[in-house]
Amino acid sequence: MEITAFNFKLSESFLIASSLTLLSLSLALLTLRSKSPNSNLTVHSSTSTASTSKTRTCRCCCSFIGEVGSDNSKDSVTAEKYVNGGGVAEDMVVDKHTGASMMEQLVPEITTHALSYLDYPSLCRLSMTNSLMRKAANDDNAWKALYHKDFTLEQGSVTPVIGWKAYYAVTRAIVNVNTEFFNIIRERSLQAMSQLWLNSDYVKCIHASGENFSGYNAVLQSWQFAFDWEQGLNFQVRDVRARVLTGMAWVTMKMYVQEMDNGPFNVTNVFEFHDGRWYMVHHHSSLMLIDADVDQQIMHA
Repeated sequence: MEITAFNFKLSESFLIASSLTLLSLSLALLTLRSKSPNSNLTVHSSTSTASTSKTRTCRCCCSFIGEVGSDNSKDSVTAEKYVNGGGVAEDMVVDKHTGASMMEQLVPEITTHALSYLDYPSLCRLSMTNSLMRKAANDDNAWKALYHKDFTLEQGSVTPVIGWKAYYAVTRAIVNVNTEFFNIIRERSLQAMSQLWLNSDYVKCIHASGENFSGYNAVLQSWQFAFDWEQGLNFQVRDVRARVLTGMAWVTMKMYVQEMDNGPFNVTNVFEFHDGRWYMVHHHSSLMLIDADVDQQIMHA
């Protein structure tokens, strides 16, 4: 009987200890569950996921929540694409397919301002790259800015009927022919001078000496006398101003002769367009009077 009573007491103690142990473990699990960061998560069923409620999210790349048909779905897909590293590469592929460069994506005003820094050969070469650059390089405002940069416009209100690009080309041709005239004087080439003048009876040439020659033959003879009598002169041409009309143009300038100290010469050249090229029809050169000479001539008169 004593052994049986002892065994009963031992079993009772074991049961009490086991119960306390299980209770302690349960309390420990409850404590850990209450401290878990995911305790506030709620598992939604398939029905709640398909509800029509929309979640408001920011429209930046940090938001991936978007429902099909909502405005946020595109932003979510775009953001996920960039986060996964595929956005930049795909955009580069799109740019290659479209062929749009940074220059072509500028607004027209900025493009025109950028093109105004080019010279006319560079602008012409740029127009041959592609169709978009050809359109930008043919813009009338770009050639207007280039004209004002390269040439002196006497009449600021001039609006060329043929457009600024064609007007620039004609003015450039006139300035080149006018430069050729002075190169012929330096080279003292009568043959080149004969090809520059229009073979007509109404052409005129007034030299700095004051002599007036009219007609093609008389004008060429005057230049032959000038080349035979005068020695080579060192001169510079400045303040060149050209004006172009339909079929004719005139250029005014000042010529400074280094061997003379009596001031510059006023020079006027008139050209006409015949058979696809420009010919000189009038040349007038006269000494510019300084203030003292003007006063002396007035007193003499």
